[in-house]
Amino acid sequence: MIQVNDLNKIAVVGATINTDKFGNIIVRNLKSKGYDVVPVTPKYEQVEGIPTVKDVSDLPKDVDLIVFVIPPEVGILELEKAYKAGFRKFWFQPGAESDTIVELSRKLSDAEFSFVRCIMVETKARHNA
Repeated sequence: MIQVNDLNKIAVVGATINTDKFGNIIVRNLKSKGYDVVPVTPKYEQVEGIPTVKDVSDLPKDVDLIVFVIPPEVGILELEKAYKAGFRKFWFQPGAESDTIVELSRKLSDAEFSFVRCIMVETKARHNA
């Protein structure tokens, strides 16, 4: 199980400027709690005033966790890219997971995964927030 207390920098794959979607709500929530958030989307230059990264393979190496807020059929491709890029902590928001992703997670024994749990519920405000 991923320990959220040890996290500093969190990437959100599926970040969006649409304030009604979880790809934006999660970015705002984590930012308000004091996390260093990296929005990942090829669609926008910024999300909530934060510069975006276009692809998971372009993420800075100091990202502690990658949160997926995208459909599972896209999520598995992004997971594979992120894993190949050296990342090992992955959080799939409810609805972003699939049986195929869970099956792959069992094969990646050196990586940590979270399924079903919501990152907004599991994280608390940081001291420096």
